[in-house]
Amino acid sequence: MRRALPIFLALAGLCAPAAAAHADPVKGASAPARTSAAGPPTVTAADLRFTPGRTLRYGSPQRAGLLPDAVAAIAEDAAGYMNPSPTYPLYPGAVVLAARNGVVAAQDAMGYALRYADDKPTELPRDQWILMRKDTIFDLASMSKLFTTVAAIQQIERGRIDLNATVASYLPGFGQNGKDAITIRELLTHTSGLRPDLPFYNYTGRTAQEAALFADTPQARPGTAYIYSDLNMITMQFVLEKVTGRTLDALVRDGITRPLGMRDTGYNPPAAERPRIAATEYEHKPYAALDRGLVWGQVHDENSYALGGVAGHAGVFSTAHDIAIFAQMILDGGRYGHARVLDDTSVRLLFTDFNTAFPGNAHGLGFELGLRWYEDAMTSPVTIGHTGYTGTSLVIDPISRSFVILLTNRVHPSRNWGSINPARRTVAHDVARAVPVRPAEGRDAWFSQMADGTTATLTAPMPTSAARLSFDLWYDTEETDTGVLETSPDGKTWTPAPLSLRAGRTAWTVAGAFSGFAGRSWATATATLPAGTTSVRWRYTTDAAYEGRGVYVDGVRARDTAGRLVFDGERPADAARFQPAGWIRSSD
Repeated sequence: MRRALPIFLALAGLCAPAAAAHADPVKGASAPARTSAAGPPTVTAADLRFTPGRTLRYGSPQRAGLLPDAVAAIAEDAAGYMNPSPTYPLYPGAVVLAARNGVVAAQDAMGYALRYADDKPTELPRDQWILMRKDTIFDLASMSKLFTTVAAIQQIERGRIDLNATVASYLPGFGQNGKDAITIRELLTHTSGLRPDLPFYNYTGRTAQEAALFADTPQARPGTAYIYSDLNMITMQFVLEKVTGRTLDALVRDGITRPLGMRDTGYNPPAAERPRIAATEYEHKPYAALDRGLVWGQVHDENSYALGGVAGHAGVFSTAHDIAIFAQMILDGGRYGHARVLDDTSVRLLFTDFNTAFPGNAHGLGFELGLRWYEDAMTSPVTIGHTGYTGTSLVIDPISRSFVILLTNRVHPSRNWGSINPARRTVAHDVARAVPVRPAEGRDAWFSQMADGTTATLTAPMPTSAARLSFDLWYDTEETDTGVLETSPDGKTWTPAPLSLRAGRTAWTVAGAFSGFAGRSWATATATLPAGTTSVRWRYTTDAAYEGRGVYVDGVRARDTAGRLVFDGERPADAARFQPAGWIRSSD
């Protein structure tokens, strides 16, 4: 029933009152720009263009269209988190992979897949440590939700499941205690109101586990709150198994991993693969739900373990290369090579925000949208991703046609050694920096750099006859990091200057300060200079956490009241008069 898919896109605007965010604790080349009278250009799922038929290949950063120095920083920065921070490393080992335009430009393994015997911590004898390999298999934890999502959308395409139907229409026993109105869409966007989890490990057998879920009372009415909940995807699993008569692992195998050639991806890996699998936690009570000892080769999540290792929220094991295939399939509109996993209309649902009423919790079907606490400078209105509790993450940026995968065993040997979100942000930051921003004019442009807690300034002297300033401006910043154009009569006192900007068909104005997403395209900016102006400067200030892609300035020119050119930043003599502080001249 593919003809019904456009109806689903219309659901993106449905909303409800806001609720608490699922967020990091640190802080409470492009698709076409869409015209907006209210502000700068933006990008939506409808604007994305897919290029099906490609398969991944390995190549140089240049072949991927990436800057070599920034690509080289990815592995170096990821390895830095294996140092004490301050007592323990954030993880004993990792594999990181970055790709753009269908080319894997970086794949590096570092550290150890197995190092500890317990969480005291006691290290194993050195000859028993296992080095991390590029093809090490990782427990993906909550990244497994992405596979459940794709399996669900496949059944929606086939007409077996309706996105707007209630869960109870497929599982009648589920509709107890206020759950009768919960829809499939609410499961896939975490707006069902279900609590975060239930202790399925306290129940023996699937019948008892399903009965516990069916009898549970939600924390909120459906559609009125965002609550990140494993129960959503466990419920989705039960629906899938009911309507197809097949287990989730079979659906994922036959519908996703086998067609895509993901040979190292699946549930409950065979014992023979254990030497290739990254060890996870030494589980014991009270901080773990079960006393299992060193978890290695079995799913780490206690509820998934209780459900037999096959669960909608956790249980998938995979490698960086296999996840790269999955990510490329998404970027290419549901196809990889000759295999079609999803219709491209369905893929747009992954990039469409269904949760506009819940600021900070943007969500497509299954995928999170625009969460800077791990997407960092790759963040955009259509950047999607997901994380996993064991220390895994995936970020996909369709605007730059790039993605980054970080797989770690951060819970080995203990979940209490700290969050790896700084590492997730760092690798995303590096990949974003590696995507070139070509100068608007000539061979280079001024670039603010990308750093937290800094102020970068670029100052240009102006003839007193200058009355009108024009320049090219490119900016993509965190919303709380701001750029501003200022004028001064004496080089000491500075006043923000209002700007008029235009990019393609889109025109907008700012009172002086600018920030946020602006379509990742150059805009032409103009400003009226007060009489007596002797200097102008651009100032970019960042706060203590999270980054955007920064600010670029190019093509600076000033004219007098008669329209005569009195300053041209493209002329060597005038360009030499710029006084940068914290900015760099860049051909990126």
